[in-house]
Amino acid sequence: MSHPTRRTALLVAAAAAASGLVLPTAFAQTWPSRPIKLIVPFPAGGGTDIVARLLAERLGQALGQNVVVDNRPGAGTAIGAAAVASAPADGHTLLFSGSTTFTVNPAVRRHLSYDPFKQLQPLGLVARAPLVVVTAAGSPYADLPQLLAAARNQPGALNYATFGTGTGPHLVGEMLAHTRSAKMVPVPYKGSADALVGILRGDVQMGIDTLASAKGQIDQGKLRALAVISEKRTPLMPQVPSLGELGLGDALFEAWYAMAAPAGLEPGVAARLEKALARIAADTDFRQQLVQQSMDGAWLAPAGLKALMDKEVARYRAAVARSNMPQS
Repeated sequence: MSHPTRRTALLVAAAAAASGLVLPTAFAQTWPSRPIKLIVPFPAGGGTDIVARLLAERLGQALGQNVVVDNRPGAGTAIGAAAVASAPADGHTLLFSGSTTFTVNPAVRRHLSYDPFKQLQPLGLVARAPLVVVTAAGSPYADLPQLLAAARNQPGALNYATFGTGTGPHLVGEMLAHTRSAKMVPVPYKGSADALVGILRGDVQMGIDTLASAKGQIDQGKLRALAVISEKRTPLMPQVPSLGELGLGDALFEAWYAMAAPAGLEPGVAARLEKALARIAADTDFRQQLVQQSMDGAWLAPAGLKALMDKEVARYRAAVARSNMPQS
C-alpha cells in the first residue's frame, strides 16, 4: 500500500471510530462459517427455552446459518453461562438466558464461575415475561397475603420452589418473606417443569415462575395464581392481582430474556447480530407468538441492556442485604 493510500485508510478508520461507525471486516463478512451454538442454561420446555427456540429459527434465517439450541442447565444457570464466558469470541457460541444469569446471580452469589459484566458482551434484550406466584389448586391459601401471614405465624413451616440457590425465584421468595417479616424455606429444583410438579404434589406450598410456564396448569385449574410480580396487573391474566396493589412493591422483580456473547466479539459480528436481533424483536409475527406464550415482545440495544444490568444488580444487592439472604 502506498503511503498516501495507507494514510487515507487510517484517516477513514479513525473517522469511523470517532463516529461509532462499524466498518465490515473480512471476518464479519464471512461469519458465520458454521452452525451457531445458542446455549440456554435451563432445561428444555421452560420459558427461556421457548423464547430461545422461537429466536433461533429466525436468527438462523437472518444469518443464513443454522442456530442450534444447546440446553445446559445447572448451578442456577452458572454452568451454561460459564461455558459461554470461556468460549472463543468468534460469534459461533452465544448465550440466551433470563435476568437470573445477568443480574441475580452476581447480586446474590459471592463465588460465581463467570462474570457477566466482564466476560459476557450484551447483544440485546428481546422479551419480557411476567412472573406469577402460584400454589396448588387444593391449597388452603386463597390469596398471597394469607399465605405470607401463615409463613409469619409459622416460621420455616412453609416451603417454596426455586430453580436453585441464587436464582430469580429464590430472590423473589426471600424478598416476599421480608416484606412481612416471614420465614419460608427455599427448595431447589432443576427447572420450571420439576418445580411445578413439586407444587402440584404438595411438596412445596408455593412457587414463583413465569406465566409462560405456569399458565397452562392455571388454566386447567391445577394451579392457583396468587399474584403477578409487577406493579400493575398484566393484560395476559387481568383477574390476578399484582404485588403493587397488594402493597408488596418491595418484592418487585422483572423477568426478561436477552442474548450475549463472550466478551471481545469482533465489532462487525456484534453489529450484524444486533441488527438481526432488533429486526426479529420488532417483527409482528414474533411478538404475536410471544403473546401466545404469555410473554411480551421488547427490545433493548446493548447499551440499554448494560444500563439495565447495572441498575438491577445494585437493587438486588441491596435487597439481599436487607433480607439477610444466605449467599453461596
